[in-house]
Amino acid sequence: MSNVVIVGAQWGDEGKGKIVDLFTSWADVVVRFQGGANAGHTLVVGGTKTVLHLVPSGVLHPGKRCFIGNGVVVDPEALSQEIDILKSRGLLVEPQQLVVSENAHVIFPYHKRIDLGREEKSGRKKIGTTGRGIGPCYEDKVARRGIRMRDLLKPEVLRERLKERIGEANAQIAALGGEQVKLETVHAEAARLGQKLAEYVGDASEKLAHEVERGKAVLFEGAQGTLLDVDHGTYPYVTSSNTVAGNAAVGAGLGPTSIHSVIGITKAYTTRVGNGPLPTELDDASGERLRTVGAEFGATTGRPRRCGWMDALVLRYAARVNGLSGLALTKLDVLTGFDKVQVAVAYKLPSGKTLQEFPSDPELLASAQPVYEELPGWKEPIGDLRQYEELPANARRYVERVEQLVGVEAIAVSVGAERAQTIVRKNPFRHT
Repeated sequence: MSNVVIVGAQWGDEGKGKIVDLFTSWADVVVRFQGGANAGHTLVVGGTKTVLHLVPSGVLHPGKRCFIGNGVVVDPEALSQEIDILKSRGLLVEPQQLVVSENAHVIFPYHKRIDLGREEKSGRKKIGTTGRGIGPCYEDKVARRGIRMRDLLKPEVLRERLKERIGEANAQIAALGGEQVKLETVHAEAARLGQKLAEYVGDASEKLAHEVERGKAVLFEGAQGTLLDVDHGTYPYVTSSNTVAGNAAVGAGLGPTSIHSVIGITKAYTTRVGNGPLPTELDDASGERLRTVGAEFGATTGRPRRCGWMDALVLRYAARVNGLSGLALTKLDVLTGFDKVQVAVAYKLPSGKTLQEFPSDPELLASAQPVYEELPGWKEPIGDLRQYEELPANARRYVERVEQLVGVEAIAVSVGAERAQTIVRKNPFRHT
């Protein structure tokens, strides 16, 4: 067996939650390694829909151990609510099933107010943040003024740390026109949540290392997508953390040699939430059809997603910066019924130059026009199919053309929202 990283190969919302949930059947441990409650992983099992924001998607499998790594920024209120919901469904019955890194940084109300205030002041240059306080919390982390989960467990230490930080935070909030926070209120609620979450908090790095030493199969669960990576994404329209596979080791507290393969999740088309360039975006009936049939509305915010055709340049870029060893293609069923489907195979610039690879220059990307390759569509419903060979010939042709353009094999193809509606062509833990 091997240890596998799951990453989004586009702009997030690719269906990572479903694939992680599915692949957890082969794993022993699932680790979330970055991001925060701005992620929304939607799972449908037996007709029941579950949306997770912090707890790894593998939690729906009883007995599988779940870790929230040091690279995650934790909203303790959101985490507490999520745990309560899972417990009400008969899950997380044993506290040791979930380990929250004591070194994970904590999101407080002042982070959210700063986040929302900045976005309101940005006017036309809005990033499209979820307002969950993710960015300001990561800022505090790198500025060495952050407060960690370990501090939540010590009320007096927590009070001193908050006292040091809230004065400056309130000055920022006031400058942004927001309502300031009160030290005693923030401290009392944070201490209460710390007490409630204490049984889950520990040295995640050490505990995870022991699992690896015992030969347990580990699945690393990323949030957002490659093009939202703070270093490698469409900056500045990105998230505040490294979403690529290389951060899995850092955000979990393990060495990079613990990772054996990387699976990139991609929709059969392209979507994006928030602002920033999206070369294949469709502002027509086809785009609306993708949005409606694909139920393209954010799991965290409810915002409608921008939709477009598949972009092979994006996927080749994701393959390069993540070192992809396999693809999981989701929502192939959404393309059913189109007479023709298209895939971007190059970009045309206003200068007349043609780009074959995804550009790192955001100005070039903003002006790029996709060059499409047209493929025949299919009309046959595919939601009940469980073998790749059963797919309509044109559906298989589409999948295989994507594989050729990206240079990475599709080891799984999703044909519906349910866990069971997935054609698995290879076990990801033996794909090394």
